[in-house]
Amino acid sequence: MNNSPQITPNTIPPLGASGLFQEQIKQGIPTILPQPKPYETDINHAPKRKEILSAEEKKLALRNALRYFEPEHHAELIQEFRQELETYGRIYMYRFRPDYEMRARPINEYPGKCEQAKAIMLMIQNNLDYAVAQHPHELITYGGNGAVFQNWAQYLLTMKYLSEMTDEQTLTMYSGHPMGLFPSHKEAPRVVVTNGMVIPNYSKPDDWEKMNALGVSQYGQMTAGSYMYIGPQGIVHGTTITVLNGFRKIKRSPSGGLFVTSGLGGMSGAQPKAGNIAGCITVCAEVNPKITHIRHSQGWINVVIENIDELVKRVALAKANKEIVSIAYLGNVVDVWEKFDQENIHIDLGSDQTSLHNPWAGGYYPADVSFLEANEMMANDPDLFKIKVQETLRRHTTAINKHTAKGTYFFDYGNAFLLEASRAGADVMAENHIDFRYPSYVQDIMGPMCFDYGFGPFRWVCASGNPEDLVKTDFIACQVLEEMAKTAPVEIQQQMQDNIHWIKGAQENKLVVGSQARILYADAEGRVKIAAAFNQAIAKGEIGTVVLGRDHHDVSGTDSPYRETSNIYDGSRFTADMAIQNVIGDSFRGATWVSIHNGGGVGWGEVINGGFGMVLDGSKEASRRLESMLFWDVNNGISRRSWARNEGALFAIKRAMEKQPLLKVTIPNIVADNLLDF
Repeated sequence: MNNSPQITPNTIPPLGASGLFQEQIKQGIPTILPQPKPYETDINHAPKRKEILSAEEKKLALRNALRYFEPEHHAELIQEFRQELETYGRIYMYRFRPDYEMRARPINEYPGKCEQAKAIMLMIQNNLDYAVAQHPHELITYGGNGAVFQNWAQYLLTMKYLSEMTDEQTLTMYSGHPMGLFPSHKEAPRVVVTNGMVIPNYSKPDDWEKMNALGVSQYGQMTAGSYMYIGPQGIVHGTTITVLNGFRKIKRSPSGGLFVTSGLGGMSGAQPKAGNIAGCITVCAEVNPKITHIRHSQGWINVVIENIDELVKRVALAKANKEIVSIAYLGNVVDVWEKFDQENIHIDLGSDQTSLHNPWAGGYYPADVSFLEANEMMANDPDLFKIKVQETLRRHTTAINKHTAKGTYFFDYGNAFLLEASRAGADVMAENHIDFRYPSYVQDIMGPMCFDYGFGPFRWVCASGNPEDLVKTDFIACQVLEEMAKTAPVEIQQQMQDNIHWIKGAQENKLVVGSQARILYADAEGRVKIAAAFNQAIAKGEIGTVVLGRDHHDVSGTDSPYRETSNIYDGSRFTADMAIQNVIGDSFRGATWVSIHNGGGVGWGEVINGGFGMVLDGSKEASRRLESMLFWDVNNGISRRSWARNEGALFAIKRAMEKQPLLKVTIPNIVADNLLDF
């Protein structure tokens, strides 16, 4: 399949580290097999997936895996892959993990004929950086199953294709599999990514388990399978804004206030850091000792406590002194909610950010069962594991209900907590037996306060890898925002000031993990102006290449009825036109790469989400593309939200039309309530 020469200890050319790395990238799948690699126990690994394939389907999975390799290697690899499938429930091809360090390098260290392709290689490696990825050896970035690729052969082949790509080609990615380089043109995206795009009637959780075990589909989460994850910083910012606005909603200062939640994984690990930035006391429970201590060593947590009575005393002390402190409780969050109820410790804000989109495969753990016992049960007795998880969800909800009766404000953090709790028979339904008794954070906070006005998670990566470039881009972005704030209407002044405050404190909060990246919430006008200022700075030689992107969790990118579009009330929240229109529109308006996924933070079959990446190189072409694409990328969603009669979106789209004469959006006519009184 690959005619490139194999690089072995006897054939390594006299190259420096960078040159050797480039040769390893260009070789792709080696023609001479590397030696098997030991299973490294100090790495945080994905749990074993449940047994789901029949005997014949296991043979099919092996056929599918071996098609990446020349026939002369099949006899040796088949036993190894069969063992992986039996042991882990998946074929990861551990033998083919590269020997070089997995991290985002400066863009000039990547081989290639196309600057855009080099930028994409940088972003892929950042998603798999050990400091960034949740299960790096399984190519999973976050969320328990949010994968960049299904196996290491796909990674090797993709990087090889990118190293060969010209700006007259497009790489098509089918759920981690690089289908190939196809002729296109300079204005086309360099990569088009699809993840998990299955026929709707085959979108149940077990359908994913089977297709993923067969090696034919994957769960790309949101920014994992689209190469746009920037470590916990993205969710730190979103959580900070959520917590600040949560306290504003209950008309209470964060000082001395208590925020209780759970989950310290790839995304949820940012919660305690966000609590510190917001200025409150945060208690975040986690059952996995390894990830708890990793987050503590990274500085995202101030204190780790394993004894529930000690936790009670520490929280009482923090409340009395109005401390700003983040506490990780190494144990099950249900014990925290129940104990705090018994001890009458008032919780101001409560939520949960465990991966309940993936409840039966490590996303949520049952109470009164050790972490190791739960992992064993998950793999060997999945029916009992499901029973235990649902029992815990009912206990969890009962404890939350007791606290909300005392005045706690609880919100669903878009992780399918309420959805799975309802399926478990927990008391989470409103009196109408249709809605949940607690709102989604998007429904109650981020939707009406941010998304409707066009504010969402805009991000950038300094491809030079130079921290000084990040400092310069922070300064540029702050200048742009402060200038805009002088004339911004009162309706969006709070959003503007929150982001100015955020960007000024970004350096001191040490948010960079992996690539030199930054995120802030900006509307279309802000994104275009910041990007244009970056492009001008690149053209002047003041900074290097910049990669633009965003979280899929944004104004336009995602149709998710229990999260991103939970504040859509015209009956269209279960439709996915917006996400599909978004990725198609981005692709011909100038995006460097685009992606569309089934799944995301709330689960397979529950959401369609899309994203993009855009490379700024200081050129006039980049200037034209950023104006066209970024304007569409936001206003597509605002128009849909305005058609749903959302007040903030109506304001935002009318303002956008005033600024851009070519924009003409259909505006809804409002029906008087008294006409419907019959």
